[in-house]
Amino acid sequence: MHVEDLLRLESLDLTLLWGEPPLLAREISGVTATDLEEPGRFLQRGEIVLSGLVWWSAADEEATADRFVAALRGAGAAALLAGEETHGRVPEVLVDACRRHGIALLSVPVHTSFRAITDTVYLRQWGDLSRRPAASSYALPENVRGELSRLLADGADPTTLLTRAVAHLGTPPCHLLSATGRTIARTPTARALPAAEASRQLASALRVDPEASPYGQWFLHLPGAVEVPPRMLHEIAEVFAQYRQGALRREAAAQAPARELLALIEAERSAAAPLAAALHACGLPERGPYTVIVMATGAEESTEADALREVLRHLAGHRFVTARLAGGGTAAVIAGADAEVAAGADARVAAAGDAGAADSGSPGGSPGGVVAALKGLWPLLRACDEATLPYGGISAPAATPADLNGALVQARYALTAARRAEGPNLTAVDDLTTLEALLSGLPADVRTAFGIHALGPLADGSNPSHRMLLETLDTFLTHNGSWARTAEALHLHVNTVHYRIGRVELLTGRDLARLDHKLDLKAALLCR
Repeated sequence: MHVEDLLRLESLDLTLLWGEPPLLAREISGVTATDLEEPGRFLQRGEIVLSGLVWWSAADEEATADRFVAALRGAGAAALLAGEETHGRVPEVLVDACRRHGIALLSVPVHTSFRAITDTVYLRQWGDLSRRPAASSYALPENVRGELSRLLADGADPTTLLTRAVAHLGTPPCHLLSATGRTIARTPTARALPAAEASRQLASALRVDPEASPYGQWFLHLPGAVEVPPRMLHEIAEVFAQYRQGALRREAAAQAPARELLALIEAERSAAAPLAAALHACGLPERGPYTVIVMATGAEESTEADALREVLRHLAGHRFVTARLAGGGTAAVIAGADAEVAAGADARVAAAGDAGAADSGSPGGSPGGVVAALKGLWPLLRACDEATLPYGGISAPAATPADLNGALVQARYALTAARRAEGPNLTAVDDLTTLEALLSGLPADVRTAFGIHALGPLADGSNPSHRMLLETLDTFLTHNGSWARTAEALHLHVNTVHYRIGRVELLTGRDLARLDHKLDLKAALLCR
């Protein structure tokens, strides 16, 4: 395959920024993706180089781009394919550097993934994974590729695949991590990584499947001291991309029972027998306790489901199912922890697709432990996609299947409160311990209607006199009905406070000497 062949493929939609005919006729020997400033030692002659240009910034001098391209020229790279996503376009200084050093430069649009380019080259030249020849010492040996293909076909778990993939390198420490730092697999020489620490390593790790959602990404992580040729890492990553696709197919096949269960729970009255059968079909126990969580992100359905499943997989020993709700949002039913599973979770790495995950550092056990664990994990979930805010609401424990409908109502109420809260955007119904928190769970239109009816004419905020009376009312209630402290806070005479409160009582029809009327107006102020 030649460089010019890539330009002819409409599916890739590449653009030539610079390159003379002899350069475009160069044969491609392989592909390396890198964002190192000086990648020369990892490149082989004839490779095309994919770069997202993370190493470059607008503040950099021309010498930075020149060093990068000079390294490509020195290694005999066939061409540079630069992604437009990081900077919106390929910097002109890079075009000039490629022109000086005689390196063909192609731009890669945002909608074309590096994996699509890699697959195009390898499938054209080498065929599928099991038939690729050992082109050089910088690719997986043929016997290793064959073994990994057999293991994939036999349904081997990620830990076995990872260990065998790097065994010929002396089994260096290596982790397969999720988007939130959950350890999916690790070699025997790799230490256990808490999720928070692992998530900080993702910036330097290799994405397994760039096409996945921000919450469904997997990463290969090797410590900085371990040097493995990039092409070899990409081949190992492709093994896990194939494994992940198989896991997703199995997961999709299991969604029908989950959708049926959530539909039964969402119905106000469900017979006990169908509900018990639906729980059994989902692999959940027919006795509680259960916890229900509802998530909303504003993202597409599959992405939202990825986010919820990813955070729940940190819960050691818990089984769960997720499904889209007819009323909007994605919900999960979480069963109480299996004591035996929870106790052994730290001794192994859970297979992808299972609810538990070893090395996450998250507790199993009681429903209260579930809530605490999810609150600790929520910042890791938010970090996956800075453009999206995941909101979540968690129910109180449901003791029996018959209580699941009420738990779903609670979780939805807590979700509404989470949308209005400042902080981690995850609220448990048990957090609603104040009047303000309780009211925050009401739908916005209900809050508005209550405020208008309770405040009467004072709800008209466009009237300056009414705004003044509302301020006085708010201060009066804040100071527990103390005339003197209200007057002091507003810098008014006590008689003026008496006059204004009298006007409030007249316009609202409430008697502020009564506690229930005070509570009504306080609630109305909180609903504004």
